[in-house]
Amino acid sequence: MDTIDRMRHSIKSDYCDGVSRRSLIQAGLAGSFGLSMADLQRLQAAHGLSKDHGEHAVIYVFMGGGPTQHETYDPKPAAPAEYRGPFGVVRTTHAGIYFSEYMARQAQVTDRVSVIRSIQHNSGSHTSGTHYAQTGYYLREPNTKLNEMPNIGSVISRVRGANHPAMPPYVSLEGRLRYGDAAWLGGAHNAFTIDADVSQPTFKIPSVDLLEGISLDRLADRRKLLEGVDAKRRFYDRRGTADALDKFSRQAFETVSSGRVRTAFNLSKEDNKTRDLYGMSRFGQGLLLARRLAERGVPFISINSGGWDNHGAEVCGFTLEDSIKKRGPHFDQGIAGLVTDLYQRGLDQKILVVCMGEFGRTPKINQEAGRDHWGALMSILVSGGGLKVGQVIGASDSKGGYPIESPYRPENVLAMMYRHLGIDPAMTLQDANGRPRYLLEERAFIKELI
Repeated sequence: MDTIDRMRHSIKSDYCDGVSRRSLIQAGLAGSFGLSMADLQRLQAAHGLSKDHGEHAVIYVFMGGGPTQHETYDPKPAAPAEYRGPFGVVRTTHAGIYFSEYMARQAQVTDRVSVIRSIQHNSGSHTSGTHYAQTGYYLREPNTKLNEMPNIGSVISRVRGANHPAMPPYVSLEGRLRYGDAAWLGGAHNAFTIDADVSQPTFKIPSVDLLEGISLDRLADRRKLLEGVDAKRRFYDRRGTADALDKFSRQAFETVSSGRVRTAFNLSKEDNKTRDLYGMSRFGQGLLLARRLAERGVPFISINSGGWDNHGAEVCGFTLEDSIKKRGPHFDQGIAGLVTDLYQRGLDQKILVVCMGEFGRTPKINQEAGRDHWGALMSILVSGGGLKVGQVIGASDSKGGYPIESPYRPENVLAMMYRHLGIDPAMTLQDANGRPRYLLEERAFIKELI
């Protein structure tokens, strides 16, 4: 099976609307060939930037599908059964504060996290809500699969670049985010995407795999190859995915096979105790890899935690209870392990962790033993970043449907990520029409965290 066939067979869906989170066309060859690094090196050469320029990083755990607040960080044990849900609760390190029983490990590190129980917005759409949570803007065309605004990782790539010249500025683990692309910033700022299971002993960086047995001279044939593909492929190339194969692109290929990059992606360098802390699941080891990348020069790492779209048996083929029992333990151990590891290593000032989905779930259990889309309320978790942790910010009503204290929006969370990386969310970038666009229209910080 050739590379294109392998990419095609990797496409799968984590949403009940049937839309794949991974698109073969959109992913293209940019992630595989690392052209974002080439563009970074080109910019560095143009502006005389060849040294490290900052060490802060963000690990963005995107809980695709929309996590339920009741079964994660805002349970309602005193509510009627149809609101309370199927699970019990566990005590956190704070008196009177509880998490769902399947978040038990995180409940023991709440002195090192902040949970915001009052995030809200106006969309119950997977597409528009996901675009909003990853860019700060709703979709104008609700059914499009393309980014209308750049993903926050692409903005960071364009504005800040990598923390180390050998590393990519934006890496996406567990596949491409649903709206993880650069839009009018150009394909050079798309994520360096890792789709494989990093927990497997056979895992290798895709770009290195592609390089094996292929000389750099033979890569000059890439342009001819791209000219022979279909019209859709050429359309995406015009958006910047297929960059010129100049000396900077050659340098990017060489960088991918460099010792620093190989070391960063090599989880065997970690001791077994640390790997066990995160859990040997695909998600847990992905978080460990995210930490390694963050401390070695990648300023923005996203990781998909999909499968939170829990309508119930008829729509999704499984109940909410079954889904949480399957997903909860791996997620819980991975996040608790990451938080513990960051603080033990003294990385809590440099690395910010954010766990967020596109919306929450309905306060009342539906007839299919699930919960439906609910933009009016969701909970998120934040850790590190030199922020004030050990607190619960905001509150919801007695049934977990609406904020009643300190309401915030996803843009405020994105603003905190920009702030951590020294980027002013009020800055503007010119879109494809030459019009200046703010990074965020709503850009107030979450004051309780500062």
